[in-house]
Amino acid sequence: MRVGVKLFAQLRDKAGAGDVAIEIGAGATVRQVWQALVAAHPELAPFETSVSCAVNATYARMHTHVNAGDEVAFLPPVSGG
Repeated sequence: MRVGVKLFAQLRDKAGAGDVAIEIGAGATVRQVWQALVAAHPELAPFETSVSCAVNATYARMHTHVNAGDEVAFLPPVSGG
């Protein structure tokens, strides 16, 4: 199945794109989408423990299941003052 992936800030810069399509098996989780993304863009691997994610604009956890056509967003940690 195909899911859309949105990347923000440093993740977008490292991957060279803000929108990516990922082919993943049925019943996949957000973690499996992340792993497929890292396989295509290994420079994203260091963000795994600190990245936030959302499915269809709702914050989600890595164990959340995704469906064909879903949009998965990955957001790096942010700091500010």
